[in-house]
Amino acid sequence: MEPRKERILQALRAFISQRPGLEFANYGDVSAYRSEMRSITRDRHHAQTLIDAVAWRDSITADDLLSAVKRSYSGRLTIKEGGERVSIDYCAGQYFPTEYRRAACAVLASAIWDYYREHCMPKPDAEGKHNGMSAGDWLRSALRKEFGCSIALRWFS
Repeated sequence: MEPRKERILQALRAFISQRPGLEFANYGDVSAYRSEMRSITRDRHHAQTLIDAVAWRDSITADDLLSAVKRSYSGRLTIKEGGERVSIDYCAGQYFPTEYRRAACAVLASAIWDYYREHCMPKPDAEGKHNGMSAGDWLRSALRKEFGCSIALRWFS
């Protein structure tokens, strides 16, 4: 794996691994608090799966990840490189604990979508179809096969 990509993925892993910092006082009861925590934990698992998928694809480069950052999640997530150091910053829209992992997922999903579009799609037939499907339908189907319904419906729909 190229060193820049490895540093970016290490920074993303550290970013999604940080504690969300939920404040119990913001929730009316234990049930609402735990429900939010489950959602945040699911986002972490999705992000880890997407990072792993990006890591083993050598065709997804550091530049591809930086390009995906510019297009994803309203540009709130930023990746800054300074020599050997990579830092990730997130500007919250409403509530940081529920958003920061989702922003990472959106960036990673965008990079994976581009990879599939460029390297995995079959050539279109005379009608412009890919194995009888539109380009978007083919991509969603292929990504659902790799990642399962939970991730595919959330990040590739």
